[in-house]
Amino acid sequence: MPPVGEPVPDNMSELSARVRSYLQALKSDQLPVTYQALAAAMELSPPNTIRQISTALETLMAEDAAAAQPFIATLVVSKGRSGIPAIGFYDCARKLGRYQGSDNGADARAFHKSEYERAIEERLK
Repeated sequence: MPPVGEPVPDNMSELSARVRSYLQALKSDQLPVTYQALAAAMELSPPNTIRQISTALETLMAEDAAAAQPFIATLVVSKGRSGIPAIGFYDCARKLGRYQGSDNGADARAFHKSEYERAIEERLK
């Protein structure tokens, strides 16, 4: 995510918009999606495909925080973290003032679950 106040590069704005549209279009039984699956769906080429996805998701998190919306990024989880987002998700949420807990454990799971449920509900509107 670019520092607050700096514009998002055009290519990242485009990718972020594509990611949001893709996540909004998925059926509930297709969620959550992994970072790897999302990178493949966006047809990103190496190197740094997961980093590109992470940056796009952080951009969406900033947009969602500014609009007082749940984080749509909660619909994306890490394959290696047992169904929760990567550590960067929690770091970004802290920077945006929406989360104060740790990257792991009960706090992280509870925050993810709450935001995930809110994001699913928001998609249905």
